[in-house]
Amino acid sequence: MRKLFSFLALSTIALSSNAQNIQQLIDQKAKALLPKVIEWRRHLHQNPELSNREFKTMEYIAAHLKSLGLEVKTGVAKTGVVALLKGGKPGPVVALRADIDALPVFERTNVPYKSTVIADYLGQQVPVMHACGHDTHVAMLMGTAEVLASMKKEVPGTVKFIFQPAEEGPPGTEEGGAPLMVKEGVMENPKVDAIFGIHISAGLEIGKIRYKSGAFMASSDWFTIKVKGKGAHGSAPWNGIDPIMISAQIINGLQTIVSRSEDLTKAPVVITVGKFNGGVRENIIPEEVSFSGTIRTLDSKMQQDVYDKIRRTATNIAAAMGATAEVTIDNKTLVTYNTPELVSSIVPSLKTAAGADNVGEGTWTTGAEDFSFFGEKAPAFFFNLGGMPKGAQSLMWALKHFAILCLIMES
Repeated sequence: MRKLFSFLALSTIALSSNAQNIQQLIDQKAKALLPKVIEWRRHLHQNPELSNREFKTMEYIAAHLKSLGLEVKTGVAKTGVVALLKGGKPGPVVALRADIDALPVFERTNVPYKSTVIADYLGQQVPVMHACGHDTHVAMLMGTAEVLASMKKEVPGTVKFIFQPAEEGPPGTEEGGAPLMVKEGVMENPKVDAIFGIHISAGLEIGKIRYKSGAFMASSDWFTIKVKGKGAHGSAPWNGIDPIMISAQIINGLQTIVSRSEDLTKAPVVITVGKFNGGVRENIIPEEVSFSGTIRTLDSKMQQDVYDKIRRTATNIAAAMGATAEVTIDNKTLVTYNTPELVSSIVPSLKTAAGADNVGEGTWTTGAEDFSFFGEKAPAFFFNLGGMPKGAQSLMWALKHFAILCLIMES
């Protein structure tokens, strides 16, 4: 790793005399390619597919990558695509990742390329929309691949383009997303020396980049708590043990973990209950109910501490009222951690690409990203790119940044 970081620092210095020419060349290619990138993004937006069901999206991406003469593999982690560009000079292996899945969300925008897609999700017919910008990420990386393929002789090393399915989480009990890609060896053969990811941000002004060294995005754990009491008629609650009322007390208790138990000056913690199931009639107290939610933390020790306190809070409140509570916690993502040495090596290049005034270090976010699993296998850098208010222009910015990042990493 030390050799890699030394190499990156030296390569940045070595490129400084030619950086302006490289940036101008990429600017020209990005501007020429922009109409195609917009077309790709709109096609993807109009034809979204849910996690682990991105079959047509996979074919669309693969067809473009094959047309560039890249080595292309499909069906990775079920519906993912991985392509290799072998540059004309020796150098490290750099991976660039884009997520490709959409969400079960109804689109309310009134644009010609709006989604009207309906698909099956766990037995229900749901509307589907690219509500999280993954269509933009795919179009940006497709464009980056085309720019770099056109400069193949100038690219030292190898670029691995990773189009990842199921970032939003695979349905039901299926495997998927970054964990399955890592399990299937996407970070090997050839072994990745560094990996980059990018996320479009509707709340950040166009052309601006925000990053954070170290912990950047939260881990996401999903929990379910089942409370078992005793059923009774609603007219005589004293004959039963009301699991709905007890669950309400537990939900309130969970929030005291955040507000009264964790040191929020160290790192933020968020506990959210988003689902509640219980009862069949208005006048019947059920025997059992369950509710589910998420835990967001940015520190591994706090994460384990929150686990323990959720279990203790739920079981003790339930026991105090004559009921029982069963707690299950499922880890979905890790903390997205930006390798400090990699960040410090690359930020000067981002400033060259975007302008020093447009690049700044922000704070962490309690959103989560399964990009974090790639970061367990290689130095990683994930950052946000502004997309407000002109989305078309943000595509060109991102295309340029990805291409410049890769060239500087590789040379």
